[in-house]
Amino acid sequence: MESKATVKTEFADLSETKKSVAVEIPSDIVDAQIDRVARSYSRQARIPGFRQGKVPPTLIKKRFREQILHDVAHDLIPRAIDEVLRERGLEPVDTPDVKDVTLDEGQALTFTATFETLPPIDPGPLDTISLRRPAVTLEENALEQTLTQLQNRAARFEPVEGRGIEEGDTVTLDVERKPAGEGEKGDHHHDVVVEIGAKANPPGFDDHLKGLESGADKSFTIHYPEDYAIKEMAGTSLDYAIKVKDIRKRVLPALDDEFAKDVGEFDTLEALRARIEQDLQREAEQEADRNLRADLLKELAARVTVDIPDSLVERELDRRTEEFARRLMDQNIDPRRANIDWDQFRDSQRDASRESVKSALVLDEISRRENVTVSEEEIDKDVAQYAERSGLTPTALRARLEKEGALSRLAAGLRREKTIDYVLSQAQVTRD
Repeated sequence: MESKATVKTEFADLSETKKSVAVEIPSDIVDAQIDRVARSYSRQARIPGFRQGKVPPTLIKKRFREQILHDVAHDLIPRAIDEVLRERGLEPVDTPDVKDVTLDEGQALTFTATFETLPPIDPGPLDTISLRRPAVTLEENALEQTLTQLQNRAARFEPVEGRGIEEGDTVTLDVERKPAGEGEKGDHHHDVVVEIGAKANPPGFDDHLKGLESGADKSFTIHYPEDYAIKEMAGTSLDYAIKVKDIRKRVLPALDDEFAKDVGEFDTLEALRARIEQDLQREAEQEADRNLRADLLKELAARVTVDIPDSLVERELDRRTEEFARRLMDQNIDPRRANIDWDQFRDSQRDASRESVKSALVLDEISRRENVTVSEEEIDKDVAQYAERSGLTPTALRARLEKEGALSRLAAGLRREKTIDYVLSQAQVTRD
């Protein structure tokens, strides 16, 4: 047990990264703070029989006991923690967890604070890192596949006359469905657009529609198998009643010079092909660079052999979960109704999150050692690029990032990217 500035502390190493400190603040400090808070309450309190500001301190302490003790604890405890951590040269990675608080007038204030700290990180010699970047080659049919995608996007949908529904048609339906065999009224959906042959269609649904002409009505039952992807539907049967309102066929444009001109500023189909090939090559090169950086991060993470704070792993899991939820919302899917086991999702991301934290800790240590910094100009440039993609002005986006406390994370990300560039310049990289 040691005493620093009348405050007693006792440290305990719970693990390489987890620490605990028991703190005892003497009663004279506690009582002095109680008196200060009570005087503050006295100046504002309105109690019958007393003029404002003239209420006896003993009555104030009795009337507002719980509030006063709460204020005292919230003032003394953080200050005491900051002081003992500063004296020890410790920086917790998260807010300390305070427990076992005892506080009353005339007694010492005692509590226990548990927190995690960063372990010592040794990146090791960077020139011993060995990486390989394979040569980039496009798949043989990549160009034709991209042309086909552009062709499909430019397709026209023309009304069908004189025949029934066929594979590939786009059909507009009125649909009523209800549980099979039940007399209750089902749910109605008007002007439902269905592409015949689409993977998302219910099993056997397309077969019931094929051959029907515009204006036709039909009733049928669909049986969903036990292993159906949508769990709520698995093992059920639904009665459908449909009315065909419109049938359209997809008409693809010819792949010629006119098509190239419609797609963009290309005079010929060959010019379009050349641009597509350039874009595919550039994307492949970028993918190869991303893979190289990912391999480097794995190498760096493997150099961390000490325990890392669980709170950092949980923070990374939170980030991944929030990012996945945002992607769902971007697709107009409510994450709360998406039938996702979020605990299972977090478990599936735990190992990757731990590796991500390890590599980030190594990068941060290298950036400190090599004095890698990020300028305001670099931050502004990144904000401007992000703003352009999100449809906001750079000023509006920067204000939002500052309000959300995300600007520092953006700067940290930029610093890590610069550090990755530095490490790659020092590593042994074989380029095929």
